[in-house]
Amino acid sequence: MKIRYKLHSARTEMYIDKKGDWIDLRSAEDKVLEKGCYTLISLGISMELPEGFEAIIAPRSSTFKTYGFIVPNSFGIIDSSYCGDDDVWRMTCLPFDRAVVKKGDRIAQFRIQPNQFATPWQKIKWLFTKKIEFVEVQHLGNESRGGFGSTGRR
Repeated sequence: MKIRYKLHSARTEMYIDKKGDWIDLRSAEDKVLEKGCYTLISLGISMELPEGFEAIIAPRSSTFKTYGFIVPNSFGIIDSSYCGDDDVWRMTCLPFDRAVVKKGDRIAQFRIQPNQFATPWQKIKWLFTKKIEFVEVQHLGNESRGGFGSTGRR
């Protein structure tokens, strides 16, 4: 799977051996979160997901305890059309107290799963995938969709 890093401190290839299939995501920026102020934290990556698949982004189980914020929409969905160089993954945050997140902190995790339009063959092939292999690229070669939250309100 092609991945483009905006910052190398955002590296993602971190499976926790034999403890799950979620992959950790890191903050790509230093960020001060003020109590009650909704914000976005850049995760510093753009990725080309296989057609028929989507990524689910959720906070790590320790994120609330460590930083004191929740993801207000519970989790985020990245679909396969969000695959351009400027389509950088972000995490939505709502802090309950002032918090400081440092570049490189593991704050989120993701997994990939078939979406409702995946073909039966794509789903069967996915069942036999042992581990996602990332291929770092300088450019994904796809048109950017327009940034985070670009599908609009209607």
